[in-house]
Amino acid sequence: MTELSRALRDAVAALRAGQLVGLPTETVYGLAADARNPQAVARIFAAKGRPANHPLIVHLASAEQLDDWAREIPDAARQLAAAFWPGPLTLILKRQPDVPDAVTGGQDTVGLRVPAHPVAHALLAAFGGGLAAPSANRFGRISPTTADHVREELGNAVAVVVDGGECEVGIESTIVDLSRGVPVMLRPGRVSIDDMRRVLGAPVLTPDAADTTAPRASGTLASHYAPATPVRLLDVPALYATVVAAAQSGQRIGVLSRTLTDAAPANGSVWLQLPSDPAGYARRLYGDLRRLDQCGATLLLIEAPPTSPEWQAVNDRLKRAAADRPAEGEGLPKP
Repeated sequence: MTELSRALRDAVAALRAGQLVGLPTETVYGLAADARNPQAVARIFAAKGRPANHPLIVHLASAEQLDDWAREIPDAARQLAAAFWPGPLTLILKRQPDVPDAVTGGQDTVGLRVPAHPVAHALLAAFGGGLAAPSANRFGRISPTTADHVREELGNAVAVVVDGGECEVGIESTIVDLSRGVPVMLRPGRVSIDDMRRVLGAPVLTPDAADTTAPRASGTLASHYAPATPVRLLDVPALYATVVAAAQSGQRIGVLSRTLTDAAPANGSVWLQLPSDPAGYARRLYGDLRRLDQCGATLLLIEAPPTSPEWQAVNDRLKRAAADRPAEGEGLPKP
């Protein structure tokens, strides 16, 4: 029996015993529990420090299980599932009556997806049911993209961490609400709004801040995906001026750059450069944010990416990571 086979066997046993498992997916690592077991699901909330009314996404082995969890499924949902499952797309649908409130946050909707990672598929197939699996990190913090991140973040709260390598996509799935008629994208991800529009041949809307009827969904709070260290998103001139000022004052800064390469003043600050393409940037983003968060810096500066549509998902994560931080200039060296 290989090491992976043993890990899968142990993971299935742990899930059936109501314990938590670190689940690799193509997006990020999930903290998985039997979605039909409210006591097991409660352990997810306890381990993450997650609000009880914040719904979870249920992961399935195949689209054939869709009707076990959702009702009144529109044709658009089946079209999107056929086009993008397995893959990084979550569908919000009306839930079946027997889906536990613990999974849905007490709402009449449930988030469902079929992950593309082969290890996740093997585990789901062996388990035979749905797994509730938010990202395997403390609530609101940086999502994990390796098995080591899960162990560092949650320790003994997780019975088994199945190592599926580094996540290919690196940021969470796209979420689209199909529970109210016209599809509405609640969270951007690798599957873009244009991708969905092309499949459906029909409009897919973006969220309206005034829409109070939208279901709550994972990862849509104003502050999320955040390091413990405060974050600032800056354009290149402002970023470099701030780093120069920090060098003069002896302040240690962590910098996540996309275009600057050899511009770092020699002041002990830590600079990491991400790829210039959105897919490569997303793949590396959370891992590099974790590295910077652990470098002893008092502030993390991120070079703001382009605002073109292909960068929408990355910009969404960065905006939330930088939310609720000090006001402009507060506590910063002046350039």
